[in-house]
Amino acid sequence: MTYPPTRRALLRLLGTTGALLGRGGPAAQEQPIESAMDHLLLGIADLDRGIEWMEEKTGVRAIPGGSHPGAGTRNALLSLGGRRYLEIIAPDPAQTEYKSNHDVRSLSEPRLITWAAATRDIEAVADRARQDAQRLDGPRDGSRARPDGKLLKWKTLGVLNELGRGGIEPIPFFIEWAADSVHPSEDSPTGCELRLLEIEHPRAGAVGQLLETLGVQTTVKLAPEARIVATLSTPRGEVQLS
Repeated sequence: MTYPPTRRALLRLLGTTGALLGRGGPAAQEQPIESAMDHLLLGIADLDRGIEWMEEKTGVRAIPGGSHPGAGTRNALLSLGGRRYLEIIAPDPAQTEYKSNHDVRSLSEPRLITWAAATRDIEAVADRARQDAQRLDGPRDGSRARPDGKLLKWKTLGVLNELGRGGIEPIPFFIEWAADSVHPSEDSPTGCELRLLEIEHPRAGAVGQLLETLGVQTTVKLAPEARIVATLSTPRGEVQLS
């Protein structure tokens, strides 16, 4: 059973001003979920294990991206075609505290835990979401030092909700990359491409409505558990991550 998106909540929020997010700017139209996506987060307790697992699945080896100072995490990256990428995220043993919003320390096997939606104007996203009475976390500044010493900078915005299940957050956070930061998709290993991104959830209607309100066009499948499912084309054929 599926719940196709309606347009009522979106039109109520947007009027004639366009969708909340967009690679074409804040006035862009509602986007399919695959176009709205900036990156997927694949959680794992051990980064080296995650890199090996992904290479076994796809034939592409993710490269270390660096650490998130103060969050207690580090990552490895690979491109998913276009301006999209996969982030394997794990605890950073060099940091003494773990303060990430996503606790991956108990994940012995990789799992898609959430995703990020791209925007070029995060303040406009925040303003419009507030007009729709959404509760927000941010915008917040973020940064990560690459292994070559270069600092990547961004801003993120979270939409607070009660739809997370079992460590899976189906509602994305928004990210706006600093103009002087190289997007990770541009210098990460290539070979994989995102073909399809799907969400399953026990409250499919509620998830679909909120995504629609945020400018994301998709169909959420009714399922006993929450899952984010990504279908990739890879050097080793079609691969499904969840």
